[in-house]
Amino acid sequence: MKKKTRRSQVDSIKEECCALCRFSDDDPALFGEKVTLKEHKLSVHYFCLLTSCGVYQRGEENEGVFGFLVDDIKQEIRRSARLMCFVCKKKGACVGCNVRSCRKMFHFPCGRKRMSVSQFTGLFPSYCRDHSPVQTLCGGLDLSLPQSCSICLDSMDPVLSFSILKCPSCHASWFHRDCVQHQAHSAGLFFFRCTLCNNKENFQEEMLRMGIYIPERDASWELEANAFSELLEVYNRCDALSCLCEKGRAHSAKSGWFEVIRCRLCGSTGTHRRCSELQVDTRDWACSECTQATDGRASLVASPQGVQRRNLLSKRHLSPIHSPISRKRCNNVTHPSSISTKRFTDEITFPSSPRGGDLARQNFLKLLVQQIQNCVVFEGPDGAKTLALNSQAVREDLYFDVGCLLALSLVHGGPPVGFFSPALYQCLFNHPAHQPVTVGHMTPDTPLSRRVVQIAEAESLEELREVMAASCDFLEVAGCNRPISSLEERDALVEDLVNFTVITRMQLPLQRFREGLQTLGVFDQVQLFPAVFFEVFCEASDHLTAQTFGRLFTIAFSEQEEKLNRETAVVAFWRHFLLECEVGRSSVSLQDLLRFSTGVQEVPAVGLRPAPSISFLHSPGLQEEDRMDEGLFPQSHLESRRLLLPVSSSYQNFKSSVEQAVSHQVHLLLPSES
Repeated sequence: MKKKTRRSQVDSIKEECCALCRFSDDDPALFGEKVTLKEHKLSVHYFCLLTSCGVYQRGEENEGVFGFLVDDIKQEIRRSARLMCFVCKKKGACVGCNVRSCRKMFHFPCGRKRMSVSQFTGLFPSYCRDHSPVQTLCGGLDLSLPQSCSICLDSMDPVLSFSILKCPSCHASWFHRDCVQHQAHSAGLFFFRCTLCNNKENFQEEMLRMGIYIPERDASWELEANAFSELLEVYNRCDALSCLCEKGRAHSAKSGWFEVIRCRLCGSTGTHRRCSELQVDTRDWACSECTQATDGRASLVASPQGVQRRNLLSKRHLSPIHSPISRKRCNNVTHPSSISTKRFTDEITFPSSPRGGDLARQNFLKLLVQQIQNCVVFEGPDGAKTLALNSQAVREDLYFDVGCLLALSLVHGGPPVGFFSPALYQCLFNHPAHQPVTVGHMTPDTPLSRRVVQIAEAESLEELREVMAASCDFLEVAGCNRPISSLEERDALVEDLVNFTVITRMQLPLQRFREGLQTLGVFDQVQLFPAVFFEVFCEASDHLTAQTFGRLFTIAFSEQEEKLNRETAVVAFWRHFLLECEVGRSSVSLQDLLRFSTGVQEVPAVGLRPAPSISFLHSPGLQEEDRMDEGLFPQSHLESRRLLLPVSSSYQNFKSSVEQAVSHQVHLLLPSES
């Protein structure tokens, strides 16, 4: 009996161990799910199966172990039983280095201990420590940035290695390998991204290359049953000083005097109607704390939709910052930060006509962008603004608000931003990639930039030391107050100071600004096409030209040959007329033509939708040349953005009809409509 008991215990221990690596560890994030087949007395780690050299998924997902057939697994166990692991010197090594000239074999857990890398993509290759992929440090990266893991926040040495990885996009997010592996296992394919820059595509590609397994499933918090059930709970208790309900404070009737209604502002305080001496049909009530916080004007901060919860942005403390944005809080004008939760088509009322609506919206967005450009979160010359560090703006989270507003303006047809400096664009979107920041990226004529320029222009060691002594407080804060023994160390010092000024001290404002730009997916789109969006953010909109104006329209010709010939001549008239408008040889301008044909004053950053088109107006009597031009004037259908050009026999007739129609429409009718 003792021998049988001991043998059964040994068999149970063997059954608990993985048949491929001989380890009993059960950590799904590090070794994959451990699957036990009791009928075959077999347990295997999923990662051991994926990385084994001699077994492949030849079955369906519901066959064997995730598609690995049991017979194939047993055959792989027999094959690896003859191979010795170069780490633990035991048999059963089923993973080999993918380099042909390398003969190292190892168990998957042993390989992890010796810093081998297994890539969970393609053919699932593995590499020993000598041949594993590595990450390199960007030349312009500030070595003082990664002082802690961006996931667990524990301190770490900023040295890239097997256990320390970094984000390929922002280069500021450094983390432990185990931390990012656990994050990937929790977030899954759809939510796994960099914790700082929020990049997803490049980040996942680099992590797969460095041996991080990303499960193809939804996030773990989405798979848990009733994980967010507490969010459906509502406050249902009477908090009046004296509750008059006989059934107690927790009782809430479906209607009537003793139905509990909640504060419309905070939602965390309730009362029976009778207990607060309200009307029997009252639905709109604010508790005493919220009423005091809003100076008794609870209706001014209510949600635009009445029954929805108030936006958290409007609960912020009013800031004394004197900026064009914050000043709008003082006079009965809606603060721009509250606009970030509104949709233009619903809450902001524009004139009912398409022409008036487009013009009013464009004027509003144009003024909004101008106000943002001059607010306290930006500094620098016009057309080359960078983020300014303002402590009160950080407390008020104005960086997030400004990012939201710029994203909303771009999506809803606002003008191009046009005032970002290339340095700010590079810090936000990493374009151009892997380019170090220089003194030219700093905001000119600021106290910090002047100090850095003085250090950079020092021509002798004595002059350099004098400048450093005068700026010792700045060097101390930047962590660069170190002894300099030669003039050759000046460039490295300047590089560290520039990185501190432009990147390190601006980490929080840059991060909140990026999060604001994520509104409506703008930030993700810019990251996909950074070169295309560079003109939108950094280059001021050029004056409208005849060439750019002509490219806005697609031309719809007739199918009849006789009409087609006449329309071809009109297209030539049209292009010549645009050139005359550009150089001032016409009584109307290109801006007047744009308003007449599309209803907007300038082309939005996202283009015009629907796309403008040109059709033609033919005279009923096409056979009579002398009657071709009688009573034909251009027409515009603003809803479809379709422009109808008259088919004229001569350029002078065409020009005269267009000028009369545009002047009458733009200079006489439009001012009265607006």
